[in-house]
Amino acid sequence: MPRKLFRKYLPSHESIRGNRWFARFGAFLHHHNLWHLNRDSVAGGVAVGLFAGLVPGPLQMLTAALLAVPLRVNLPVALLCTLYTNPFTIVPLYIVAYEYGSLLLGHSGKFSDVQPFVMDWMHLFDSLRAMVDWTLALGPPLLVGLVALAITLAGAGYLLVKIGWRIHVSLAWRARRQRRADGTPPHLHPAPPAP
Repeated sequence: MPRKLFRKYLPSHESIRGNRWFARFGAFLHHHNLWHLNRDSVAGGVAVGLFAGLVPGPLQMLTAALLAVPLRVNLPVALLCTLYTNPFTIVPLYIVAYEYGSLLLGHSGKFSDVQPFVMDWMHLFDSLRAMVDWTLALGPPLLVGLVALAITLAGAGYLLVKIGWRIHVSLAWRARRQRRADGTPPHLHPAPPAP
């Protein structure tokens, strides 16, 4: 089921090779794992996307692409997984990262000690500057916490996809064996997903 859903929305390997924008990158974007849906490439794509999602600023997708290509993990999945960070989730994630960094560093300061910034969409440039100042005021606990949280999320995402994929395949094989035991004709058996 998940593979069919992904295939419905992902471009085919041939359409990527024929695309004039992707053709400029030559062989870099032609490795099959960048586009193929298998347990390893998807798990790696999720890990890369979750890691890159915590990169500050609007560089998450670029970071995900720059990591996915040499690591040869699923590129669309990596790009999609960066979207967990957005204007609504970034502050809570930074609070968690700060607390995580404080725990790792043994820092006694509290997140609430730093005056939060207020996002004003009418004065976007000033708000972005205030956000940068706020981030810098949080200092080493935030920096260490962001790296540690990114690594933790990437590892957890990787393991969850591997385990979930394995469970899905096992259940599909079990259902197929059950249908065979019940006497369902072979031509009515859907093929189980590849491991």
